[in-house]
Order: sequence, then structure tokens, then C-alpha cells
Amino acid sequence: MKTTFTKIYYTLLLMLVGLTATFAQTGQSPATVSGKLVNDQGAIIDYATVSLIKAADSTVVKGALTNDAGVYVFNNIKPGDYRVMATNIGYTKTVSTPFTVTADKNSFGLPDLKMSTSVKTLNTVTITSTKPLIERKIDRTVMNVENSPLAAGNTAMEILERAPGVTIDKDDNISLKGKQGVTVMINDKLTYLSPQQLATLLRSTDGTTIQSIEIITNPSAKYDAAGNSGIINIKLKKNKQSGTNGSINVGVGHSKGTRDNLSLNLNHKEGNLNVFGTFSHGDNPSYRVMDLIRKITHKDTVTYFTQAAQMPQTYHYNNFNVGADLDMTSKNTIGVVVSGNTNKELDLNYNQTKIGAFLGAADSSLNTNSSIDQTFRNFAVNLNDRLKLDTLGQTISVDLDYSKFNNNSKANYVTNYFLQNGDAQHDPELLRNATPSDIEIHSFKADYAKPLSKTIKLEAGVKFSSVKTDNDLRAEKSIDGVYVNDTTRSNRFIYSEKIDAGYLNLNKEYKIGSVQVGLRAEYTKSNGNLIGSTPVDRSYLNFFPSLFINQTLSKTSELNFSYSRRIDRPNYGQLNPFVYYLDPYTFNKGNAFLKPQYTNNFELGYVYKKNIDVSFGYSRTSDAITEIILTQGNKSFQTDLNLATQTNYNINIYSPYTIANWWTGNVNFNGFYMGFKSNDVNGGNINNGRKAFVLKSTQNLLFAGFKGEVSGNYRSALTYGIYDIHARYNVDAAISRSFSNNKFNVKFGVDDVFNLLRNDIDSHELGNDFSIRQKRDTRLYKLNITYNFGSAQIKKREHRTGAEDENNRVSGGN
Repeated sequence: MKTTFTKIYYTLLLMLVGLTATFAQTGQSPATVSGKLVNDQGAIIDYATVSLIKAADSTVVKGALTNDAGVYVFNNIKPGDYRVMATNIGYTKTVSTPFTVTADKNSFGLPDLKMSTSVKTLNTVTITSTKPLIERKIDRTVMNVENSPLAAGNTAMEILERAPGVTIDKDDNISLKGKQGVTVMINDKLTYLSPQQLATLLRSTDGTTIQSIEIITNPSAKYDAAGNSGIINIKLKKNKQSGTNGSINVGVGHSKGTRDNLSLNLNHKEGNLNVFGTFSHGDNPSYRVMDLIRKITHKDTVTYFTQAAQMPQTYHYNNFNVGADLDMTSKNTIGVVVSGNTNKELDLNYNQTKIGAFLGAADSSLNTNSSIDQTFRNFAVNLNDRLKLDTLGQTISVDLDYSKFNNNSKANYVTNYFLQNGDAQHDPELLRNATPSDIEIHSFKADYAKPLSKTIKLEAGVKFSSVKTDNDLRAEKSIDGVYVNDTTRSNRFIYSEKIDAGYLNLNKEYKIGSVQVGLRAEYTKSNGNLIGSTPVDRSYLNFFPSLFINQTLSKTSELNFSYSRRIDRPNYGQLNPFVYYLDPYTFNKGNAFLKPQYTNNFELGYVYKKNIDVSFGYSRTSDAITEIILTQGNKSFQTDLNLATQTNYNINIYSPYTIANWWTGNVNFNGFYMGFKSNDVNGGNINNGRKAFVLKSTQNLLFAGFKGEVSGNYRSALTYGIYDIHARYNVDAAISRSFSNNKFNVKFGVDDVFNLLRNDIDSHELGNDFSIRQKRDTRLYKLNITYNFGSAQIKKREHRTGAEDENNRVSGGN
């Protein structure tokens, strides 16, 4: 098995980095040189730069990074005299005594190489070591964004798109290993947002405030059961120092328009009290053009609709997060966190539609110009208490959460109709909407952990959540210059949901592995009430088992298996049966009768030398919630339906590599197949699927005091539901330089260097015949400056709140 995976790894690596052949050594018996890097106290030093140098003249032969166990390995070393040189921020450069590699041995283990700390302080600012961009842990993959030059000037959405296995479609829907249905958390807390509002939040989150992104493909029973493809947890920066300290970041970017961003991080630790806060502001204009060609066949008559749209957008955001931790005793800590935002969004749409019996020939036309002015206000508070019951690891933690969302949208539509000769058919059609939306969420969560022995640990917990959302669409049309209520479009939708949950986890450690079994139960009761219609009441009890097995095969390899059952409830926006218009022939609407979808996930993983990570996955989803475009008469509308099944197979390969001590990188390959089956959908059947893959590689370069990063991304063409989605590809680059012992940092970067990133879609299913060609202003030049200040000692407590699952599903309106 190890040989097979090794072949896959080297084949993929050579495809992306052909230069490594230059460094291959042949002709003499190769040997492996390995050792461990430790500090003055004997603790391991992970992710340090280690070089193999010639003893005679210190010429660098090979470079490597120590892994998370502090181990470094040099392969294919010719006989000769060498030394090992190690460097790492916060330590003095260390060089080993000379040693000799001989032809009669193929493995040389060196004594531990000890590095002495050399912490340099300027105005009490402490320098710490840097983690690799991508880090693989037992149950998750971590993308360490904090020290990456690519974070400069980017939003959370743009950074997330670079994460291993993650793709984002034209409508900002997030997929993981080819599957939609991702649960997104921020600081271990769910966002309670619909996909559209989540996209707005991620686009308004400054990338420089992000510490890391965690990708959990098979969560345990401790997590909410929502998210059929897993969890993405975005962890914001947290100051780890005592006294008063923080950072200021100022940035500017330019594409079609000019962006700006400003963020402030503060932390103050004195005695038993720690107070912290983050504030950010930004203005992010963007621009999108879209061409849509639809062929409609109705009663044996063919009509072509050729649409061209220009869609400038502007986001203004103001976010804050403040809190405090108080150590009541050495075993008891209580905390409070208050967060919120006030965001504004203006969407303009200039849409021209030509209508004719032949493509390119217009018998008539129409222009629809619209403006949608939206505001998003959110306030949330969390109270938490953590108590250590004994010195053996028995703990209990409690969270109380309250969230309030107030969203408002005002939309105006002006449509002009023209004859073939360009004369107006009649007076313009004037429509306007006001859509206030209020969401209120309450949540209580308690978690308990108790070691039953040295090798067995029990975890248990409960969670109770309540959500109520009130969406009121007030639609009006102009008649003789006076706006009156449009009863065909106005409606009010009130949705309430309560979920009671409990879980048990049991973990057993063995000498060569571990096993964890878990069971989560969730009882859901919901009511969807479209005023004037019959309410839709639902109640159901579900059980969600999980199993994790980890087996050490040797000193260099391990095998793991995981299984979990997941649920995706329709988000509040999908259930809301409002109708939103692009023009009189194109619109979208919700579906109050959507059912939850259920997924069984299986994953088998293999890790070699803590670096090469290969996993195989299979999942099957019933009642798959899928976006569909349907055609009725000469009108097309977008909605969500439950398809019978969705099947997914995937393989994921990830590995870092070192070409030289100044050049490191990583490669991630994700191949997958998605298949959809369902009968009697709008009079037709769906049975389609397609193999696809995503290939990502990042190169990290160190030169003349600068840190450079180049990232490439290619996603092949794929099929999702009724859509045939074209290939996407782009290259990003960034460079940074630190001054005054990291007190100042300057970063410059370019996203989509060659301006190639597009979103193109076709569909020929269920009576549809259309093509969409879409381009955003993806090439972005950005400059960021960061100033760090303050003093240093004690780490602020990291805390996970209780309001998690419901936030992903809050509804918004246009």
C-alpha cells in the first residue's frame, strides 16, 4: 500500500514541479539522513528550516522543514562529509558537528540537534515562529492564513476559495470535495445566515483579521449534525500576549474600483481579567458582467432570449467583536463576548433582453434597470463558563447565546419595452419592493468531559436552540404614476424552529491507535407560515451515529477510517416562497415544502511520514436539496427541489515539499464524481453525473529578506444537478517584507494575475436550453501595511460558543 501511495505522490509532484528532477541524485548508493530538532528544554521544534550542507565549504545540498514531531529527513544523499544547519525565528542559528555518509549504509540517524532560544525584543514585541500555510492534523486540515502574504487585501471569501478541497461557484455557494452543504463557523460559532447573507458576511470580513481556516470533513457527534460535506471553521486572530497589545492594519486595493480596509485588534491582560476586541471597516466595490442566451420552445414556437447584464456592486462593512475572560479561581473561568456588524450593500443591474424567433435577430426588446439597497445589522452576545472539576481532566462548560438580525432591502425596477424598430411599445413598467426581515435566536449548550481511565474518555452534552424569522415582502407597482400594493407578489412568511439535541462520545486509546464512537440525537419541530395559506408543520427525531478509527501501521505511516450521518435542513431563505425578478421573464422563488436531506459519509485516509496525505471518500444523500432552473411557458425561474439521490466518490491527495531551503510548497489534488438521480421533475427525469478534479499548488519563496507566495488553482469542468459548469483557473501572487523585528509588515499582492477566472454554465435538462457567460473583476492589486504594538506573556483563552448550527440558515431578502 505504501508503495502505491508513494508512486501517486511522486507522479503528481513531478507534474507540478518538474524542477525537482534537477535536484535528484543518481549514480551512487543513496542514503537517508534524519534527526530531530529540540530546544533548550528538550521540547520539539516543528516547522523549522533545516539544511544539509557540505562540511568543507557549507554549500547547501538539500533543504527541509521539520514536521509536527520536530523530525527532519533528507533522502537520496550521496556519500560524503556533511553538517546540518537549522534556523528558526526566535532561535539562534545552529550547526551540527560534521558527520560522514558512507556507501555501506542506507540510513543515518543523527543525535538530537539542540537550538538555543534568542528572543529579540523591540519595545516589548516578541518574535515567534511561523507555521506552514497548510497543516494536517488528525481530524482536520488547517490553513494558517495569519502569516501568508495572500491574506493582504483579500476578504474571507477570497481566501476560503484557496483552501484545500474548497470550491466556490458563480453564486458564492461553497463546496467541499465537490459537495455543497458545507457548514461554516466563525470562531467555532455558526453564522445563522442563508447562503446569500453568508456570502455577504465573508466578502465583508477583512482577510487580515483571520488566523486560520479549519476544514473538518467528518465531524464527531459533539458537533451539530448539519452539513453533509463537513464543517469549515474560520478562526479570527486572537492576541496571545499580556499587558496591552494589538495591531493596526490598513490596506488599499484596485480592480474596476478602489477598495479600502482598516482593522484594529486590541488585548489587555491584567491580573485575572483579560479584555479583548476587534474592529474592522471596509469598502469593497465589485463589478460583474453576464450574458445569458435562452432558447424557449412553447407550443411548437421557438423564441430566443438574449440577455446582457452589467452588475456593479458595493459593500460597506463595519464589524466588531469585544469580550472579556475572568479567572474566578484557578479552575473556573467565565467569559462574555459581544459581536455585531452594520453592513450596507448596493446592487445595480442594467439588463438588456432581445427577443426573437432567430438567434441574433430581435423582434422586440426590453431593458430592465434595477437597484437593490440593503442593510444588514446583527447583534449577538455569548455568556460562557468553564469549570475544571478535578486534576484528572474532568470538565464542564456552559454557553448561553442570543442573536438578533435586522435586515432591510429596498428594490426598484424600471422596465422599458421596445418594438423591432426601437420605438417604445408603451409606458415603462415601474415596480418596487420593501423587504424587512427580522431573525431572533436563542441557544443553550452544555458539554461534559470525564476521563474514565488513562486510555478511555467520555464526552456528553446537550443543546437547545430556538429560531424565529419574520420576512415581509411589500411589493408595489405604479399605476398612473401612483404606487399601489401588488397583491400577486406581496406576502409575509414567518418561520419558527426548535431543535433539542444531545450526544455521547466514547474514545479509547491503544498503543497503536484509537477508536471513537459517538451518537447524537436531534428532535426538530418547525412551522412555516405563509400568511393567507395553510401553515406547514413538521416534527421529526433523528439519530446521527459516528465512528473514527486510527491505526498506526509503522513509524512512518498510519491509516484512519471515519463514518458519520449528517443532515441539512433547508435554510430560511430557501423556504421563503418570495418571488424576486431579474426581468419579467426571469426570476427566482423559494419553496416552503422543501424537506431536509440526509447524508451517510465514509472516508478512508492514509498518512505517510506526516506529510503525504491520501483519502478516499464516499457519500450518498437522499432528498438532496438542489438548485434547479425550470421553464414554464416563456418564463424561466430558479428554485430549490428535493432530488431523490446524490452520490459522491472522491480522492484527495495533499503533500508539502521542499525544493531548497529558500523554496517550499504544497500540492493538493481532489478528484471526484457527483451523480444525481430523480424521476418526474417538471415532467422529466434526471440521471447524470461527471468525473471532475481540482488541482491547487502553492509555492513559498524566501529571498533577500522578502517572503513570496504564488498560488495556482485549476478546477475542471463538472456537472452539478442540471448544470454543466465550465473549467475555472487562476494564478495569485504576493510578496511581503517585515521591518523592525516584525513591528511593521508590508504586503503587496495580485489576485488572478492573468485575469482568466470566469463562471460559465450551460444546461440542456428538463426542457432548459440556456448558456450563461459571467465574468467578475477578479484581477485585484492590493497593498497592506500592518503595525504591531504592545507587550507580551499570557495567551487569551480560546472559547467555543453554543450558538452554532442555526446561524448558517438565517434568511435574507432583496
